[in-house]
Amino acid sequence: MPFRVDPSLKDALADATRPLVGMWVSSGSALMAEICAGSGLDVVLVDGEHGPNGLEGILAQLQAVRGHPVTAVVRPPVNDAVVIKQYLDIGVQSLMVPMVHTAADAEAAAAAAHYPPRGVRGVGSALARSSRWNRIPDYVQRASETITVMVQIESAEAVGNVADILAVDGIDAIFLGPADLAASMGRLGAQDHPEVVAAVEHCIAAAKAAGKPAGVNAFAEATARHYLGAGAGLVVVGADVTLLARGSEGLAATYIPQ
Repeated sequence: MPFRVDPSLKDALADATRPLVGMWVSSGSALMAEICAGSGLDVVLVDGEHGPNGLEGILAQLQAVRGHPVTAVVRPPVNDAVVIKQYLDIGVQSLMVPMVHTAADAEAAAAAAHYPPRGVRGVGSALARSSRWNRIPDYVQRASETITVMVQIESAEAVGNVADILAVDGIDAIFLGPADLAASMGRLGAQDHPEVVAAVEHCIAAAKAAGKPAGVNAFAEATARHYLGAGAGLVVVGADVTLLARGSEGLAATYIPQ
């Protein structure tokens, strides 16, 4: 029986009648990923950059969330063609590539995600979950349709180059990382500094002008609503580990004398 390819993030963004809302799964736990996938949020983002995630763990999380009406996005630790190839082969369809500072960085990310002649992705579909071991008809010819490449704008240099990054063929969306952006602007820990907010807003506007979606990290509700008002198509509003940390601290504060 032929297998189908699930929609990727670019499909979800294109079909959405409102901005999408998501959360990080940074624990490396398939169980946590499954719980978050059933929450009613639109997107779960599996973090291979700051979370303890190897290939086997990411595969387990993809399998855990697949039965839920949610889009899985995976962030590799680095913009590297070999790592991206491995992620795609285990079935990642929506990539968030970190630390993209220039159009050349964006071109490298896009090339890594696509088979030749468009890119440099190694062809191993017969061995890979991505094609369901060649059970998806014409996978290698259609693979580019099934993959989303979102790149992270998280430095002052990237903000300056955002229009050129957005113009790269194969870049489907950008995602703003205000924490690293603030650090690169000399505002470490001050994600809500007016200069940082203005830089984020500038990038959202640039994406809108280019006809591509922009997403942003915004764990504080007021900040999230601000960026929604500024035109963000995806807002990531929390993480499994932070929810557990704050929730467990709340239990301790409630029941243990201080």
